[in-house]
Amino acid sequence: MIALSIRQPWAWFIVRPDLTDAALRAAALARGEIKIVENRMRRTRYRGRMLVHASKGCTRAEYAAALQFAKERCGFTGDLPPLEQLDRGGVVGAVTLVDCVDSHPSPWFIGHESGGLGLVLSDARPLPFFPCRGQLSLFEVRLSPDLARLAT
Repeated sequence: MIALSIRQPWAWFIVRPDLTDAALRAAALARGEIKIVENRMRRTRYRGRMLVHASKGCTRAEYAAALQFAKERCGFTGDLPPLEQLDRGGVVGAVTLVDCVDSHPSPWFIGHESGGLGLVLSDARPLPFFPCRGQLSLFEVRLSPDLARLAT
């Protein structure tokens, strides 16, 4: 299955494993507390279901900056797990990539500030952590049949 590496805690903001109840997830999505745009510099033609791979790297400064961004710009009011508790170096969820855009109204989109693009995401869901090596750009991950079933 196709995967995209995303640094923590951005991957966490996409899959939001803390929101196990469908009504709570829908309310958080309506409030903008779920990241629906992944900012990138390269366009992709791929559309469809893909895995969210959490990269190994994340400094304390990156973690703090991401949390500040989420609170101040996106209205995040929840509790982000401590950096040490975030899964890194493997698959943490699945999402549908629906579009690649030059602009988007979501506060998570910063392409207009950086000259980048936005990968528009939907139907994100957390998956049991599956350690694997990440790569730049989209890449293929072989999953067990059980995990592949959960991802689709």
